[in-house]
Order: sequence, then C-alpha cells, then structure tokens
Amino acid sequence: MTTHVTLLTQADCHLCEHAQQVLDRVSREYPLSITEVDLRTTEGHQLAAEAGVLFAPGVLLDDEPFAYGRLSERKLRKTLNTRATRAR
Repeated sequence: MTTHVTLLTQADCHLCEHAQQVLDRVSREYPLSITEVDLRTTEGHQLAAEAGVLFAPGVLLDDEPFAYGRLSERKLRKTLNTRATRAR
C-alpha cells in the first residue's frame, strides 16, 4: 500500500532540506508517493491552512496532517510501520 506524502516547503529552508532527506531515506523501505508543494503558492497556502501547518516544512500523509517543523524520521517510520501492519 503506497502512502501519499505531501511536503509543504519554502525556499532557503534547512528544515525543508532535512525533510526531503528523511523522505528519500524512508522511501527506500516504504512505498511513498511524494509531492512537494511550495507554501507560497495558492495550493500550498490552502493546504497549510487546512492542515494547521504553522511553518515549513509541513508533512501530510494521505492528505492528513502529520507534522510540521523538523521531521522526525523515527516517528515517520513508526507511523508507516503501524499502517503497514494494519493493512495486512
């Protein structure tokens, strides 16, 4: 089961770069479909408002708010593992 990840980013954001690196590593073990959306766009602004993302980066899993700010690789892996176990 593929998890759709929406990554809300902004330019010159070191936490956004960190989130991209975490997602790259995690995607080697879990099936992820990653879409990056700039927070400065209308779509990015709307997604952030709906998800309660206060600052970049914002992460949505299957269109549900997951995190904003520094992305925890441990929390992401735990969540994906739990989802995979439930899907079985």
